[in-house]
Order: sequence, then structure tokens, then C-alpha cells
Amino acid sequence: MIKKEEVMEIVENYKKEEITIATLGSHTALHILKGAKLEGFSTVCITVKGRDVPYKRFKVADKFIYVDNFKDVAKEEVQEKLRDLNSIVIPHGSFIAYCGLDNIENNFLVPMFGNRKILRWEAERELERKILEEANIRVPKKFNSPEEIDRTVIVKFPGARGGRGYFIASSKEEFYKKIEMLKSKNLIDDEDVEKAHIEEYVIGTNFCLHFFYSPITKETELLGIDRRYESNIDGLVRIPAKDQLDIKANPSYVITGNIPVVIRESLLVEVFNMGDNLVEATKKIVPPGIIGPFCLQTLCTENLELVAFEMSARIDGGTNSFMNGSPYSFLYSGEPLSMGQRIAKEIKLALKLDMLNKIIS
Repeated sequence: MIKKEEVMEIVENYKKEEITIATLGSHTALHILKGAKLEGFSTVCITVKGRDVPYKRFKVADKFIYVDNFKDVAKEEVQEKLRDLNSIVIPHGSFIAYCGLDNIENNFLVPMFGNRKILRWEAERELERKILEEANIRVPKKFNSPEEIDRTVIVKFPGARGGRGYFIASSKEEFYKKIEMLKSKNLIDDEDVEKAHIEEYVIGTNFCLHFFYSPITKETELLGIDRRYESNIDGLVRIPAKDQLDIKANPSYVITGNIPVVIRESLLVEVFNMGDNLVEATKKIVPPGIIGPFCLQTLCTENLELVAFEMSARIDGGTNSFMNGSPYSFLYSGEPLSMGQRIAKEIKLALKLDMLNKIIS
């Protein structure tokens, strides 16, 4: 595991007046980079040729580091370029997937915003569940094997897949039938099957709650809420039930977009409680705990109970739904505020107070 001292030694040699904000050109890069520019930082986008179009068209990147493949982000020559540019890297779902957790933990020696140790806890279902339970947040019932299935369940696989491969089953027979179908399409392999996470399917409305925890102010802020738009399930539910049966399509849950929403105001007390509890739980389990953005993906039942089915311990893709601010982020300052700009504000404050050690790893 990369030690904090190693990272701080690199930061000590940085030109503090020339700090750049860097990230991989995918996921939430547009508003991470735009937010950084709004706060006066220079920006760096790591990308491959052809995938640089949006960052050039929207003029959010001052410099580009080109790689042959996104997985090359972990290469030493890329790290060296980032260090030469006095970069602080903002990790997001795509960065984690391409760089790899092992590299992030052991080899990627570039200052990173947030707590890099906590990223594995969001990626591995059992670790994720442990944190949520420690935070006293209600989670769906878990089934240890397909033989235990006695109700409708949703089956998920490891890593940040954006919903790809997830499926619904109501019996062990249906579970194995759909597993074989996914394997035949090369969507999963035997290792994925061994690590399959089976949990009850909770019926409710989807709310993804986006928070930001500042270790400088020691406050947890609610910056926005969205819901996912998923293919092909959201297309299927628009078709009458009898026609759905005729189509014989297998529902999939691949995230294709996000829709900003506001939650019933009376639920905000519980929303803040969940955010606060998760922050405190991570401080105990993975010190220093969550730093910066995190997300709780929840379902709200008809009894107005919020059930968390996933968490992100870094910026979540749903924050793209409020690039120009949300109704909640607006309440803090009366001005539009994206998650990307909120990250940049925290880095700017840490530089001013000489507290970078509180926010990077």
C-alpha cells in the first residue's frame, strides 16, 4: 500500500501556485475539469485519440496526456507526466476501473483527492455491506447462494459495471438459466459467477443521494439527488404488460443517463442522517474515512423508508445531472455549484490553509 508519507513528499516538491487538476477523460470528467477551471486551476485530461472530442469542444482541458489505451493510465511514464504538471488526480468510476484497485493502492504514486484506501470497500460487495451495516443503514436482505432464493432477487457482479449484466430472478432455476445466457454472451465469466451478489429486490422509487464531506470544515453536505435511466428496462416498462410477454426480451440495467430529482422534503432528515452515519462509520473502519464526494444509491418504499443498495466512495456518475448546480447545492451559497466545482473549492481551501494532507492520499 502506498504510504501517505510518500505522497506528501511528492506534494512538498510541487509548485503550489501551479497545481493542476487531472482526471481520466470519461465518467464525470467534464464537470470535474470545468469546476476546476472555475476555481482558477489549470486542468489535465488523460485520454485516447478520438475520445478527446467533448473535452476539446467544451474547452475544459488545458492540457492532454494521450495514451494508447485507458489502462495505460497506470504506466510510470503517465505518472511522471502528471507529477511534472503538479497534478492532483480526481478518481472516478472509469479511472478506478481502468487503473485497477491494485495499482491505485500500490503503484499509482500521484497525489489523489480523497482516501484511496476506501475505494476497495465500494468495489467489493461484502466490504460495502459491512460499512453500510456499521452505519446502521438499512440494506436489502442478502442470499448466500442461489439455493436460498425464496423471493424476487436482483443479481449483481463485482466492480463498477454501470449495471451491465445485472438481472432479476425468482428461483434458483431462473438464476442458473440467466447465468448461462450471460456467459454465452461473454458478459460474465466463472469468476464473476463465484462472486455474484444476490439480494432481495426492493420495490421503491430510486434516489441517488450525492454528498460531500469536508475534513476541513467537518461538515457533510447534500449536493444533489438523481435517478438512473437504464436500458433496456426503462424502455420495456413503457410497453403494455401483454406486449412485454410477446417480445420475450430479457431486461437489462445498463445505465445510459441520469435524471435530476428532488426528494420529499420530510425525508431530508433521514437523508442527512444516512450521510452523517456513513461518514462516521468509514472513519472507524477505513481511517481517515470518506473524503470529499460520495453517494448512497437508495430505494424509497411506500412506507417512506430509504433502503441503500449501493454506495460510491468517490464522485458518482449521477453528479453529471447537476453540472450547473442542483436545488440542494444552490441552498448553500445561492449560486450554482457542481460536484466538480465543490471538489476544486476544497482543494483551493486546503492550499490556502496549508492542509493538503487532510484531503489527499
